[in-house]
Amino acid sequence: EISCSLVGSEMCIRDRPYVVQSIKYDIYDPKIASLLKQDSARSLLKEGMYLDVNVLDADRQRITNKLLRNGYYKFNKDYIGYTADTVRNTYNVDLTQHLQMYKAHANDSARAHRQYWINKINFITDYDVLQSSALSSVDINDSVHYKGYPIYYKDKLYLRPKVLTDNLRFASGDLFNERDVQQTYSSFGRLSALKYTNIRFIETQVGDSTMLDCYVMLTKSKHKSVSFEVEGTNSAGDLGAAASVSFQNRNLFRGSETFMIKFRGAYEVISGLQAGYSNNNYTEYGVETSINFPNFLFPFISSDFKRKIRATTEFGLQYNYQLRPEFLRTMASANWSYKWTQRQKIQHRIDLINIAFLYLPRISERFKEDYINKGQNHIFQYNYQDRLIINMGYSYNYNSVGGSIINNTIASNSYSIRFNFESAGNVMYALSKAANIRKNSNGEYAILGIPYAQYLKGEFDFAKNIRIDYRNSFAFHAGVGIAVPYGNAKTIPFEKQYFSGGANSVRGWSVRDLGPGSFAGNGNLLDQSGDIKLDASIEYRSKLFWKFQGAVFIDAGNIWTIRSYANQPGGVFKFDRFYKQIAVAYGLGLRLDLDFFILRFDGGMKAVNPAYETRKEHFPIIHPKFSRDFAFHFAVGYPF
Repeated sequence: EISCSLVGSEMCIRDRPYVVQSIKYDIYDPKIASLLKQDSARSLLKEGMYLDVNVLDADRQRITNKLLRNGYYKFNKDYIGYTADTVRNTYNVDLTQHLQMYKAHANDSARAHRQYWINKINFITDYDVLQSSALSSVDINDSVHYKGYPIYYKDKLYLRPKVLTDNLRFASGDLFNERDVQQTYSSFGRLSALKYTNIRFIETQVGDSTMLDCYVMLTKSKHKSVSFEVEGTNSAGDLGAAASVSFQNRNLFRGSETFMIKFRGAYEVISGLQAGYSNNNYTEYGVETSINFPNFLFPFISSDFKRKIRATTEFGLQYNYQLRPEFLRTMASANWSYKWTQRQKIQHRIDLINIAFLYLPRISERFKEDYINKGQNHIFQYNYQDRLIINMGYSYNYNSVGGSIINNTIASNSYSIRFNFESAGNVMYALSKAANIRKNSNGEYAILGIPYAQYLKGEFDFAKNIRIDYRNSFAFHAGVGIAVPYGNAKTIPFEKQYFSGGANSVRGWSVRDLGPGSFAGNGNLLDQSGDIKLDASIEYRSKLFWKFQGAVFIDAGNIWTIRSYANQPGGVFKFDRFYKQIAVAYGLGLRLDLDFFILRFDGGMKAVNPAYETRKEHFPIIHPKFSRDFAFHFAVGYPF
């Protein structure tokens, strides 16, 4: 018979795997034994399993987590050990799990593990992480008491006391629970007014109970900032410039509310216009503002429910003024949304309501004659009228590695899932029908003379990265989207339509230059839009030298319309034909990884071009022509 003690990750076994024949528990403490019995269904130890040190260690961690959630503040997994007795001439093992007694130091006498309760909770709001960690060294000038919680500060208390207590996930008199402590860290981490949070416990004896005095030590962030940006623009060869200035306050009402206001201006010289336009300049002015609250705001909701939701609430306003030779357009919008994160991997967003108003006080007569009055381009007719868009939506984002991956997708295996759904006009349509409102000349219901959009839109996107080794990886991507106009609309608003081609799509085509369907395009941006989009890509990535990476890629996809339009021949989606209209491209990429962002240079060649029917032109991969089939792209970040 061979007996060996298994403590930590050490174990003595032969080359042939041992099988656990029986499992016994040597738990001297009846209270701990009772807790572990309640959690026995989660045990990783099973009779008949192979004797695997990784499984044994994982079960030690499971027990440790259980006890840390039930008051055992000083417990760690080193207090759990194993003894494995092998039966003579067999590979069967009798496994015993042991609980060792507590020792603060090696020379101390052993004693039973103690449960701890939370005693007094204190807040220190001006803790300097660069100074000594001793409490006596903390610079404090004044204090207040709020609902029994002492709050210490230096010159001015920059957060309302209620904000501090509402983000606690434990209270005086509670049994110590490590999960509550981590949730408290997470709650305070969401407050933009704070830079760091440190929760410290000090042991004290009160009567017969072992208690913990808690100090929540907070470090203030920089609350106000101003930023200025200047950029050059190039829209299909038309050069321009833009500048913006923004102001941010991360603690507007002393509740860690983030207020932002941004002003932007742009100017561009437009070339290639025909006669009949008064000028050739494009000018744009815009302002946007938002305020983000670090909690869930909604009327008639209890405080307990708001704390459980752990969502942020955002209200925003935007205004944009565009003066072009063809038209003058203003856009104003307002939104109310919620965002929250689960387990650092899942992000949710609910757009409770988003109201956008498009107003065109002036349209050039030449523009009307060329594009609107001909009666064929329904997209132009629809998108160059005053329009009201009232929509709501939900989006879901999952990343398998959460916040542990920043930019370098070669570093690990990972995958992501993105889903988005939005709906517009349904409530207004129901009210219009109920009130029996008269339709306008285009057969649309209108609110105060302004017709509103009605549609459903859904998108699904999947991406996966497979690590080959520390230098090489494969990346896959597939996405589908569909937007369906109905009821009060025959067309999707321009801002909600799909486009194909460009640095993040089928890279053999320039941005917004592919489709819909087999439509070859006529140089008009609005004519190359659609209601359905399919995208798929595969990319091989490899580290080259220094900070450079290389890539080889194949892209496929296209867009289609749901309805047939005279100005988009071949663009409608048909089940018996759409797969023949999928465009394919291939190419090479060079990336410069600067750690905090990536500069990407991609060159794509057309392989299958749905705009042509003859074999020679439909398959340019067989007869490539560089001037016709090549597209160069510059972008920041990976395409997926």
